[in-house]
Amino acid sequence: MSDLSTQKRIAAAVLKCGVNRVWFDPARLTDIEGAISREEIRKLAEEGVVKAATVKGNSRGRVRARTANRSYGHQKGYGNRKGKAGARTPSKRQWIQRIRAIRSSLREMREDGTVDRHTYRRLYRRAAGGQFRSRAHLKTHVEMMKGRIE
Repeated sequence: MSDLSTQKRIAAAVLKCGVNRVWFDPARLTDIEGAISREEIRKLAEEGVVKAATVKGNSRGRVRARTANRSYGHQKGYGNRKGKAGARTPSKRQWIQRIRAIRSSLREMREDGTVDRHTYRRLYRRAAGGQFRSRAHLKTHVEMMKGRIE
């Protein structure tokens, strides 16, 4: 078998792919050997004697399985962590989640009549100032206020 490196290089240029992706039909090697111009290689490519192999990709199957497990809270132990707790969920993200929860519960309280609109406004401003740790803390505060009023 002769050296087909020149044909491979030309085929790579014609097919617009890398040299390692060029495939030659083993039954037609003599025809390929005789092809020394780009035009001849182009004709062989049209015949299907010279082809570009498909690009290989990386399977995401394992990643999907791991992500599904992590949605259940699995595979999140110390051995699987990189970065501090503050890098994994930044303090700003925690604040956003907390304040949204508190504000939504405040809206619910206002709508069902647990708090009037003046109290709602006062509690809303206090929540913005960071007075409440959680929804539960807010609710206990409201209950204590009601206990003092009644």
